[in-house]
Amino acid sequence: MTPEVRLGGQGDRSDVGRAPHEPSELELGRRAWRRKQTTRSVLVSLASTVVFATLLVLALRASPGWARVQDSFLDPATARESLPRVLDGLWLNLRVLLAASAGVLVVALVVATLRTLRGPVFFPLRALAAGYTDLFRGTPLIIVLYVIGFGVPGLQLFGRMDAAFWGTIALVLTYSAYVAEVFRAGIDAVHPSQRLAARSLGLTHGQTMRRVVLPQAVRKVTPALMNDFVAMQKDVGLISVLGAVDAVRAAQIEVAQHYDFTPYVVAGLLFVALALPVIRLTDWYAARLRAREQMGSLV
Repeated sequence: MTPEVRLGGQGDRSDVGRAPHEPSELELGRRAWRRKQTTRSVLVSLASTVVFATLLVLALRASPGWARVQDSFLDPATARESLPRVLDGLWLNLRVLLAASAGVLVVALVVATLRTLRGPVFFPLRALAAGYTDLFRGTPLIIVLYVIGFGVPGLQLFGRMDAAFWGTIALVLTYSAYVAEVFRAGIDAVHPSQRLAARSLGLTHGQTMRRVVLPQAVRKVTPALMNDFVAMQKDVGLISVLGAVDAVRAAQIEVAQHYDFTPYVVAGLLFVALALPVIRLTDWYAARLRAREQMGSLV
């Protein structure tokens, strides 16, 4: 019996108390060089940004019409007075955005599933789904808003509904067409062997789509879906054309009261502040997904 076995498989006890592994001098030099390069890159980026911003500000202030533009679009007093009302309107935009996002996910998944059905018996459903996506991807959103917001109520099939309701319906119809194509691209990107393996295990078509295909498809197209969400965050301001008092309409009212375009700038900055967290989250997730897919491929 060897000493290792007599010690219960723990090996030679002479390793006990040995100092942990320390990087070599070469590795320490490489780490120091990387830190130096990172610091240098950050400083150069900061300096170039400051120089560019300074030149841009000087160019704007030197333009002949700067004083007039500053008075009409960048008046601090008007911004402070109009901010509360624009914020109230933005709350309506947020509610419409949340409701439309939920509706888009449901409708887009249904349409994408219909477009991926196999067999000639499902041709009418595939044709209907394809016609829907072609129609609403080709029609400008503002026209859809006018048709849904003014045309459908004119049929008098429903009771009186708020303008924000019809704006939400128009957003769902339009963006579901785009998101359905994103989902379909993700479904088609899943390798056919995944479906075959699932069916060989006895799963039905519905179970295969729900448990095998869709989870992989959603993971692949999540960055594209988040970009569509950012686009809808902007377009939700178009419900103002139907008379809904959202952030854009509130800014328009404030412009008429103050004879100043600063409230539009306030509304624009609020929409940017609303979109920035999602934009940064999209960039982070895309970088994380790219690093995960390329793991082990870099030398």
